[in-house]
Amino acid sequence: MPEALKVSRTFAFLLVDKFPMFSLAAAIDTMRTANRMAEEPFYGWTTVSATGAPVTASNGLQINVQYSLAELPAADIFFICAGLTTEFEEKPKVIAALRNLGRRGAALGGLNIGSYILAEAGQLEGHRCTIHWENRAGFQERFPQIECTGNVFEIDRKRYTCAGGTTSIDLMLEIIRQDFDPGLANEVANQFHHERIRSQTDRQRIGPERDLTGKSEKLRRIVELMADNLEQPKSAVRLAKAVGLSVRQVERLFLRHLNMTPGRYYMSLRLERARELLRQTHSPILDVALATGFTSHSYFAQSYRAQFGRSPSDERRTTY
Repeated sequence: MPEALKVSRTFAFLLVDKFPMFSLAAAIDTMRTANRMAEEPFYGWTTVSATGAPVTASNGLQINVQYSLAELPAADIFFICAGLTTEFEEKPKVIAALRNLGRRGAALGGLNIGSYILAEAGQLEGHRCTIHWENRAGFQERFPQIECTGNVFEIDRKRYTCAGGTTSIDLMLEIIRQDFDPGLANEVANQFHHERIRSQTDRQRIGPERDLTGKSEKLRRIVELMADNLEQPKSAVRLAKAVGLSVRQVERLFLRHLNMTPGRYYMSLRLERARELLRQTHSPILDVALATGFTSHSYFAQSYRAQFGRSPSDERRTTY
């Protein structure tokens, strides 16, 4: 190992109520396996809660932690792990701690929807980040000035964020690759039967047909263009031109791989985003309609009911 790598690195994980156990375990176990493959304890980790009290995960298990925020030891990266909710009893303490760490130049990270709390603490200004796809619409509505990509993870200077789940593995593998080399990262990935290490440019699955693995690259590109242009939908002609195909060729591509027309698929993407906004924000229903490319409230309501079997107002009442 190079001389510079002899000093180990420690990562701290701040757990908040209803945090996702899998995201935490995936991150920690990736580092544990790296230590085993490297045959030395290069990585260390600690768990933290706001008060030092045990924290209940989203699966109902209660997890003991090693430290409170008041006694937080030094760490190379301080991650916040959040899942089902961004509201919890000790949130003011957490926000204050994140701001303090940011002022001191600390490296900060977020697993799953930890990005939302980092943003609330003002720690993602001027940085790229990512968040679980289910929460991206609400994040963009709440923090329009922050670049929130649809990628599986983002590393932007001292900010490390991922979408949770198996993307915690990909984020840690990238850190391992940077600390050591691609060889060790691949060895660790193989231990988890993680067949392909996703990169920072890999997108999360999107739309009603989220897994486009193995399908046409041009189809994937069109779907990405659709997902990135929901407020002002692109015409069939412009989508086809963007990938060098005719409109008829694009139609055949969608029918062959997705069993629906491009227009139907695009509508599904827009309505899914609308449902996310209705569930995650307090935006007026008309604003949600406009944000997803509908200029008519009645047409939006009709389309929404046809897709989900309930009206937008019923969705809002159920959520809140």
